Amino acid sequence: MVRTRTKKLRGGHYGRGMKAGRGKGKKGGSGMAGLHKHKWVWTIINDPLHFGGKGFTSHHPSNPDIPITLNELNNEFPRLVARGYAKESKNGYEVDLTSAGYTKLLGSGLFNKKCVIKVEKATEKAISKLSTFGTTVEVNGGGDTAE
Repeated sequence: MVRTRTKKLRGGHYGRGMKAGRGKGKKGGSGMAGLHKHKWVWTIINDPLHFGGKGFTSHHPSNPDIPITLNELNNEFPRLVARGYAKESKNGYEVDLTSAGYTKLLGSGLFNKKCVIKVEKATEKAISKLSTFGTTVEVNGGGDTAE
């Protein structure tokens, strides 16, 4: 009867030495081991974004406008009155949208109450719609009324 190679080498290491055949011995480690060391060239070629290092970091935070439409203003009006951002005066109401946290007034929808609205920016459409109801818009931002 002929002994097979398996039977012959049982207990040995099949010509790999003592430690090479264990685990991930001759592969350079398991998984992502060695990407910053002996597998560096593989990393550069096959996975160049593995450690990040692409793109820009903005160190100047943007301050986007916080808009409110005329329709939203109409819906929020009772809450603005309750919180003190809209106060009753002799000409109707004075609404301070800047202190309420809004920076821009947009013209979609309808707002038919007579009042004075203070805001940083407002579109021409919003100003023209409000002027038909006798509402004035005081733009106290950078002087831009329409963008």
